[in-house]
This record gives sequence, structure tokens and C-alpha cells, in this order.
Amino acid sequence: MPFLRLYRLATIALTPCARPLLAWRARRGKEDPSRLGERLGFPSLPRPDGQLVWLHGASLGESLSLLPLIERFIQRGIEVLVTTGTPGSARLLGARLPAGAFHQYLPLDAPRFVARFLDHWRPDLALFAESEIWPNFVCAVHVRGAPLVLVNARISKASAERWRAAPGVGAKLFGKIDLCLAQDAENAARFLGLGARRAKIAGNLKFDVPAPPADPLKLAALQGALGARPVLAAVSTHPGEESFVLDAHLDLARDLPDLLTIVAPRDPARGEEIAGLARERGLNAGLRSQGDLPGRETQIYVADTIGELGLIFRSAGVVFMGRSLTPGGGHNPIEPAKFGCAILHGPSVEDFSEIYAELDAAGGAVSVLDAPGLARAARALLSQPARMRKMGRSGAETVRRMGGASLEIMTAIEPYLAHMAAERR
Repeated sequence: MPFLRLYRLATIALTPCARPLLAWRARRGKEDPSRLGERLGFPSLPRPDGQLVWLHGASLGESLSLLPLIERFIQRGIEVLVTTGTPGSARLLGARLPAGAFHQYLPLDAPRFVARFLDHWRPDLALFAESEIWPNFVCAVHVRGAPLVLVNARISKASAERWRAAPGVGAKLFGKIDLCLAQDAENAARFLGLGARRAKIAGNLKFDVPAPPADPLKLAALQGALGARPVLAAVSTHPGEESFVLDAHLDLARDLPDLLTIVAPRDPARGEEIAGLARERGLNAGLRSQGDLPGRETQIYVADTIGELGLIFRSAGVVFMGRSLTPGGGHNPIEPAKFGCAILHGPSVEDFSEIYAELDAAGGAVSVLDAPGLARAARALLSQPARMRKMGRSGAETVRRMGGASLEIMTAIEPYLAHMAAERR
């Protein structure tokens, strides 16, 4: 049986399990219990009058990358529906969406929920970020005649091979996507190889995303507590990496006794665990989630909160980007580069290989292999502030030069917008 038919039948059969599944996820903090109806396709807001563009980003990084496009649509007087799938992304977007844009959770990809969602919202144009390919949604949007465009499109070699191995996918799924606006030539070629009708290179939207904001009062309080102390930040760390960071701190502290290391784990729920690892090494640890500010005795400050990276990047001269010293593919270094932070990373950065290659070549980032390497690189920067600032300027200039994707995307979708305007008239 072709994959798409089998997938549709399976999601229909599993529809009765949706409510108990969502309730279970809500108990674990993975769903918003007050908005579970949205995950079943029930809207919590009315549809605005007139034409509507729908943008979808799976989680935090993908959804934030859509902000430059959202701003451009709003400037043209177009209402924008933004969907995501995680509570964290919903909270942050709620604080950053401009007037004229609003958020809903994406329903589960079952035909009944998909139809309920589309019946209510009736989008005139749909833009999905990166590689969000939900078969029932793709097919339903196509049947209803709304153009579907992948923006900031990327797909790993492994994911492309898995899609290619599924029987009856190709043109029957990817051929329903009107346009793929890929981050680079390699990704454009992969989408074409999967059956996409058209693919163009538009660049990476994440270079155009405004730097994350910071509450002025909280920033003043944090920087007042830091004073003139040298600060190393380890951001978006994953299990296993904190041990490297803590060992590097112990090494660095022999020469920099006032050093404060800020650890911002990718999963804030791991704050207590990381503080425990620090205490096992005899280090004094504080937790931001408990309202602590780092005192003079604090050596490790665990930033186990959501939406406060803007504070950290404004307060740290050197930033280590996580999921790179353990296998994982790295995390996006654009935000710290925009703030002029000197960036350190491990060797596993394949998910953002182009960005890291550019930063490394420009002298805005340096690769390290282990805890001693992290300590050596951080020591060379923290003990030479002029060198650290020069490295930060190189990174900031690199990401500024690589921007412009939002304009490329708006130019590429202009025919769809012109058609929408003609229908409105």
C-alpha cells in the first residue's frame, strides 16, 4: 500500500487516542493544558476578516526565524496566523509578535483535526519553515487550493533518504509543495530530488531575526551583580556537555579565580541536575529559576529559565554553544554573534555547518575538542579582552553580511501576494 494512503488510514485509526495522549503530555509539561483544544483543531480565536497568511514553525528556533517575514507581511497590511507545536515557542512568540499577528498551536496531523483547522482559518497562503512536512496537512492545503511554500527550507541527508525510501511519496507529497525556498544549493537539490516542483536558494532567515530582547531592569540587576568579573557562558547545553563545561571552569579558575560560568541548558527542567553536578565538584551553584542573582561566592550560575538568552548574550564576552561537544549537530550561533560574543564550539556542528565554517574562517568562532581545549580557548580570550572584542566584532560582521533572506523570500512569493491582492480587489 502506498505510504500516503497507509499514513492517512493510520492517523484516522489513532484519532481516538489523541485526547488521552495530549492529556498525558500536558501532565509532563509538554503541552499547554489550557489550550489543548487547539491541538485538536478547535480554534481559540476568531478568524480576522479579509485575507490571511499562515506561517508555521515547529518549535522555538523555527518560529523565531519567521519574525522578519511576519514584520514584512504586517507592513503590507496582511493579517498573519502563526502556528507552533511547543509551549516554549508559544510563550516567547506571545511576547514578540507584532500587532496584526496571532498564535495558535498546530493541530495533530489527523484528517479530522486538519479539516477542522482549515475550515475555520481558510488561509490564502501557507508558509512552513525548514522541513515541516506533515502529509495530511500538505495534501489538505493542496486540495483547498492555497499555495504552500517551504521557507528557510532545509532537510538533512538522512531525512531525505528516509523520505525517498517511503513508497509512493515523491511527487505525490513533495510535488504538492508549490515552491521550496532553500537555505543553500545542497538543500535545494535534496528537495528537487524528492519530487518538489520548484526550488530556489533564498538564504537563511535566521540571519535576519532581530537580536533577542532583554528586560532593562533584569539586565541592570544581572550586570550589577556581575560587576567586572570575567564571564563564560555555556548555552543550549545537552546532557553530558555540562561535565565538560564544569571541568573547564575548574581549570580556568586556577588563573581566573573570579570567573563566573553561566550554564543555560537547552532543557531548563535540568537546572537542579546541573547544579548538583557542580556541587559534586565542590563548586558553589545558584539557580536563576529560584530568583538567585550570582553573588561573589557563586561560581556556577544555572540559567534554567525560558526567554532570557538576551540577558546572557549581553553579559558574557565568551559563549560556548552546546550540542557540539557531544554528537548532536550543534545549535545556531547567530544570536550570540549578533551581540559580539566570541564563540566557542565543539566539532559536532553539522546542522549549521555553513554558518560555523563562515564564522571560523572570519575569526569569529573557534572549535574545541574537549574540556582542556575549552579551557585553553576561553583563557586566551578572557585574559586578553582586546582579542576577545576583536573576535566578537568579526562574528557580528559575518552574520550581518550573510543576511537578506527575508527580502529574497518576499521577492520570490510576490506572485502569490499579487494574486491575493487581485482577489481582494
